[in-house]
Amino acid sequence: MRRANNWALAALSLAALSTAATAQTAACRQPVYLTFDTGHMGVAPLIAQVLQRQNVKVTFFAAQEKTQQGDGTLGQHWAPWWRDRAAEGHAFASHTWDHAYWRADLQGAQAGHFKIRPSSGAQAGQDLQWTAAQYCANLRQAAQRLQDMTGQRPLPLFRAPGGKTSPALLQAARQCGYAHVGWADAGFLGDELPSDKFPSVQLLQKALSRIRSGDILMAHLGIWSRQDPWAPAVLEPLIEGLKARGLCFATLREHPQYKDWIAQHPLQLSGHAVSGQ
Repeated sequence: MRRANNWALAALSLAALSTAATAQTAACRQPVYLTFDTGHMGVAPLIAQVLQRQNVKVTFFAAQEKTQQGDGTLGQHWAPWWRDRAAEGHAFASHTWDHAYWRADLQGAQAGHFKIRPSSGAQAGQDLQWTAAQYCANLRQAAQRLQDMTGQRPLPLFRAPGGKTSPALLQAARQCGYAHVGWADAGFLGDELPSDKFPSVQLLQKALSRIRSGDILMAHLGIWSRQDPWAPAVLEPLIEGLKARGLCFATLREHPQYKDWIAQHPLQLSGHAVSGQ
């Protein structure tokens, strides 16, 4: 009987701890929104482990970029990785299919067109002239591939590579159902910067001192040019440090600036099949 009582007390204690943890999460009123753009994916498995360990949900912006292993960030090699992130409750959005940089709005006879330079795909490095419809098609291609891999409809949001946009580009994207997401000044986490001039310890200290509730944070799933990888060295202490300040983490589904748009503009994509199943 005593052993049974001990088991019962232990079960009650575990339940109480679980309830307290849930209540603490629900009571958090100081969210930050951690986002990742695609990259070479070399640190993607380590990032996933940190997010799992810390029980943090993020938003991924994905393009089909070159990777250290496999057939690109949205290729079949990485499809299981994306499926696992969907099962964990993360959110997804387009980063354009070809990681296509806006360069300029065209004028004169080409008014309504955009100068675009993809950094991935068959036309990488070329200056192209795209219509609004072509840009929208590139946004939609990445979103469709995310849905095909994960079985989850992506958010009607996008991030332009480099954050480079114009009012005309933003309007064109909104007309085809995509609102743009940038990042806070303090939310630029610096993983694109050279590690000899911006070591990880410095980036961590700067982020911990500047980030505030409501900020959108931005990093990558691997940067080719950085010798000392930002993740996971900075990621876990950053998460722990922000939690210690009373901040919590949410996806862009919950962001007050975007949640109404998300509810009112579900993406119209074809099918809901999960690739490989």
